[in-house]
Amino acid sequence: MKKLVQLSLTTLIALAVVNSECNFPSSLWCSSTEIAKACGVHEQCKEEFKTDPSAGPVNLTLYYEFLCPACRNFIQEQLYQTWRELGNHVLNLTLVPYGNAHEKKDIFTRKWKFECQHGTEECIGNIIETCAINIIDDINVYFPFIKCMEAKDTMPDKAAEKCANAMKIDLAPIMSCANSDKGNLLEHEMALKTEALRPNQTYVPWITINGVHTEKMQDMAQKDLLSLICDTYKGTPPKVCHRHIQEKDFVEKRGHCLK
Repeated sequence: MKKLVQLSLTTLIALAVVNSECNFPSSLWCSSTEIAKACGVHEQCKEEFKTDPSAGPVNLTLYYEFLCPACRNFIQEQLYQTWRELGNHVLNLTLVPYGNAHEKKDIFTRKWKFECQHGTEECIGNIIETCAINIIDDINVYFPFIKCMEAKDTMPDKAAEKCANAMKIDLAPIMSCANSDKGNLLEHEMALKTEALRPNQTYVPWITINGVHTEKMQDMAQKDLLSLICDTYKGTPPKVCHRHIQEKDFVEKRGHCLK
């Protein structure tokens, strides 16, 4: 946490403890105006809200699974549009397709076997999207492809084919990866990232902002992600942030795929 405006951490803790709305770790109290207000330390954090032209983007990681309706809703209704409007210089996005799956190693083949919440097709979709991330290696191409797949109400291989054709993406290397040892290992890496989460992931979509997850932050992200990212970003806010703050109208759209 940056040095907080001439106030000791003890003082800030005392201010936050009396406010029942504050369930954020102390390292986040001055990370955004909404969190500072919730923790009763907005005045004390004012210096932190000054813009920094050299500030890096907000890091958002989405842990999700292919057939989870709540994940699809978040991608379609919140994440994709926010990413498009803010761009990579404001929002650094990482996608982790694994979710509520489980893995174990086959003692004979030495490959990882995955069991997914919504069945085998979900596992296939997760691996195809994981391979797309690895093979394409450009979020400006693979995220629209994944968003397209998530919007299709069909089998993952058919969804991948339709989206690849529409976007003129060479699907062959992606599917080759998905059916190979490489794809198996890449999905294992997604499992490791998910299992390393602290606190442990208990549902999807599971969202972290700058490496941190709280229930209140999750609520904010699923209600109005654009406002949350604009509020958290330390650089000079783009015009879309000012426009959205003036026009925003919260619409509750929250759901989880529980383990």
